[in-house]
Amino acid sequence: IPVIFKDDVFKQAFEKAELANLGQADLDKYESSLKVYRDLKGVIDTAFDEGKTEGKLETARQLKQLGLADIAAPVEALQILQSSG
Repeated sequence: IPVIFKDDVFKQAFEKAELANLGQADLDKYESSLKVYRDLKGVIDTAFDEGKTEGKLETARQLKQLGLADIAAPVEALQILQSSG
């Protein structure tokens, strides 16, 4: 690919052109692979977000045990702690 076509816009256009040239069987394999990738990414993103929430909750618990919850804990973490009991 010439240097002038290395821009992201051109890369995307070439990728779409390659997909347009695939046969139905290969296109089905590609779409299946893409679905698996997106599903796995969703699982990882969800786990990451849940881990962040759990970390905030643990920090709030520790600060509360130290008697610092009203001073140092983020409001969001305190709300999570209060709602979870």
